[in-house]
Amino acid sequence: MPLTSVEKDLDALTMTVTADFPVGVRRLWDAYVDPRQIERFWGPPEWPATFTRHDVFPGGTSSYYMTGPDGSRSGGLWQFEAVDEGRSFTVRDGFAREDGTLNTDMPTMLMTFSFTETDAGSRLVTVTTFPSLEEMEQLVEMGMEQGMTSAMGQIDAVLEDLRAFAADLPVAAQLIGETQVRVSRVIRGTVEQVWRAHHDPDLMKRWLLGPDGWVMTVADVAENVGDRFRQEWTREDGSDGFGFEGELLESHAPHREVTTEAMIGMPGEPSRNELTFTPVDGGTLLTLVITYPSAEVREMVLATGMTDGMEASYRRLEGLVPVS
Repeated sequence: MPLTSVEKDLDALTMTVTADFPVGVRRLWDAYVDPRQIERFWGPPEWPATFTRHDVFPGGTSSYYMTGPDGSRSGGLWQFEAVDEGRSFTVRDGFAREDGTLNTDMPTMLMTFSFTETDAGSRLVTVTTFPSLEEMEQLVEMGMEQGMTSAMGQIDAVLEDLRAFAADLPVAAQLIGETQVRVSRVIRGTVEQVWRAHHDPDLMKRWLLGPDGWVMTVADVAENVGDRFRQEWTREDGSDGFGFEGELLESHAPHREVTTEAMIGMPGEPSRNELTFTPVDGGTLLTLVITYPSAEVREMVLATGMTDGMEASYRRLEGLVPVS
């Protein structure tokens, strides 16, 4: 059990949780910034968490929900106010409504997570500042202290599971809910390099090719919110061909962008793609959350071997790093 102490200061309206771990700061930090890892310990065992968004940069947002034994859900929302890479981050923590928006009827808290080295490994100090004594007492009564203690009790198993999140693993896809899939891969290179490789047409034509035997013929990039993009491929002999197009909905370079995406010439609603780049040990964690119009469409797309094509492309990309 890594938990060292829990201290409440009623005058300062703070609760300070200190925990020590037998791993380095980088390993502990990565467990918090990787949505695949934090969701394995953030919720109590009987209320596991699912992170549908996790943008660890100033101005970023994290959305998650915890699912109870009876299938009911409780949502949470983090708004990142500061991030000091590898050292600390501060979030405005609140409850979320069913649609994912902040529940303003419930109190919000300011939480600062600080990571430091120790002789035995690393220490995490989490300081929660409450808006008032009344709201502090309300949240403690709701089980906040027990929830954080429970999370600390689960994190050791995640930290020990080095192989599950190693940088040399291929693309992995995780189903979320009825219509979403989260695609993850660590790519060798900095966040800036990987972002550029996704937005420089000349570079895209060198690596974004899927399986061998294809050529990217069109790489029109959306530069500003509201612009449209278009990507097309043909076989090397010029036969066949397909493409995608969509609109840029959000852009927070070099960390996150959101687009719509639809196959050219195909009827139906487009998917929504949320792409996030996060620095981790070994490179950049690429996280792509795709929301499909329906469960049937999700199954159809995944059955095409989408992740195999993505893995082939990312291997080519790593061959271009460092991107000049």
